[in-house]
Amino acid sequence: MSMAVKKSTDLGAALSGLVLGGSVIFLVVLLVVWLTNSSFANREGHGPAAAPGAPAAAVAAPGTAVPARRPAH
Repeated sequence: MSMAVKKSTDLGAALSGLVLGGSVIFLVVLLVVWLTNSSFANREGHGPAAAPGAPAAAVAAPGTAVPARRPAH
């Protein structure tokens, strides 16, 4: 009579690899975002975004005046 042999699986190793791999990928993405933000931190125009629907800021060429805006009614 032949006995059934239990098939061994590496489920524990697979789950450990999945958790560890996911954690490493998350940390790499977080590092890339952090480095990108710090790279652009000192550039002109870095700051809070304008509110949606707000008029765009007038940008004048050097040596020219920006016309005054009319008050909104």
